[in-house]
Amino acid sequence: MDTMKTKPSLSFWQIWNMSFGFLGVQAGFALQNANASRILQTFGADVNSLSWFWIVAPLTGMILQPIIGHYSDHTWGKMGRRKPYFLIGAILAALALAMLPNSAVMSAFIPPLVIGAGMLTIMNASFNIAMEPMRALVADMLPDKQRTKGFSIQTFMIGVGAVAGSWMPYIFSECMGIGDETVAGEVPLNVLLSFYIGAAIMVGSVVWTIARTREYPPEVQRSFTDSNADTSEGFEKSRGLVDIFKDIAKMPKTMKELGLVQFFTWFALFAMWVYMTPAVADHVYGTTDPNTVEYQKAGDWVGILFGVYNLVAMLFALVLPAIAARTNRKITHSISLFIGAVGLISVFFITNPYLLILSMVGVGIAWASVLAMPYAILAGSLPASKMGVYMGIFNFFITIPQVVGQLVERCHS
Repeated sequence: MDTMKTKPSLSFWQIWNMSFGFLGVQAGFALQNANASRILQTFGADVNSLSWFWIVAPLTGMILQPIIGHYSDHTWGKMGRRKPYFLIGAILAALALAMLPNSAVMSAFIPPLVIGAGMLTIMNASFNIAMEPMRALVADMLPDKQRTKGFSIQTFMIGVGAVAGSWMPYIFSECMGIGDETVAGEVPLNVLLSFYIGAAIMVGSVVWTIARTREYPPEVQRSFTDSNADTSEGFEKSRGLVDIFKDIAKMPKTMKELGLVQFFTWFALFAMWVYMTPAVADHVYGTTDPNTVEYQKAGDWVGILFGVYNLVAMLFALVLPAIAARTNRKITHSISLFIGAVGLISVFFITNPYLLILSMVGVGIAWASVLAMPYAILAGSLPASKMGVYMGIFNFFITIPQVVGQLVERCHS
């Protein structure tokens, strides 16, 4: 008897709960993106050396995500398949998040810049451990017809978390008067409080997803007609790195086509994240000294700008499924990226901090699509038994352009 069946559709709230953990992970990631550069500069990093610290993220992602994806494909226990990994990642990232701005506390033994760089490394490694299995979870649980909706809701959650993480230092400083004054070599109090709260949100949201989501056991996953499962390999057998290299060699054509688009997209995003704070401080606020009030205000404003593009992404994610339904996923992604490119280019010509908000609107439209469309396009071409490892391998097309961006910057300098 044929026991194959179609993967059932999930309710809105089931998809919501499944994606809720990304809210906290992205809150922590946004705090890092908006504030790590100025924290490291506070501890003595030169602006021309910032990209060396930021290269940690893509390098750890390049190494860890395929490995985490591979082993989560072959894991099944009381907690499930993906959930143990993003719980461990969230806890480690939260600890690093709380410790990064406090690196100066141990300065009597180790230079705070060294400690800060170490915490940034641990934090990025932990984010990678958490994020890849959460993306694979959406692809695991949803039929193809719901994947655009699923990744769009995930993008909405990412937007909520990113807005919260990006805006917290500014709200503490400008609305509550916390951290208005700075002391050379010390991280302002508003940033400290934001990192503590971000760490708590991260762990809490991930625990919510774990408690509210029940994964399909391997034998059930293999029974779905839309899973593309390779039942000859199954979910349990693993030969570690040998399998990963073989999977890279057998990379689906769809992934290769998306890879070129991803390369240019993430090259631009990497430059924006690394240099937005020093660029706005110099170009708009007229200072390059990280120990000045003006520089800290520039850093706070960059947090607002990053929050704006994430807010726009959060809202635009809600209409992405409708746009994709009227056109298709590829056209939707192409138009969104073009709008984002216009927004990012406009930053070069603007000296009024408030007008930069318009630039971030364009970036936000592109960001919504970047977080949803490539994964929705890709998921349908992947076997369910290798969803995790291929989502991790796909991360190469995010990390490699960031490494290239670092090398280009080094050659230019």
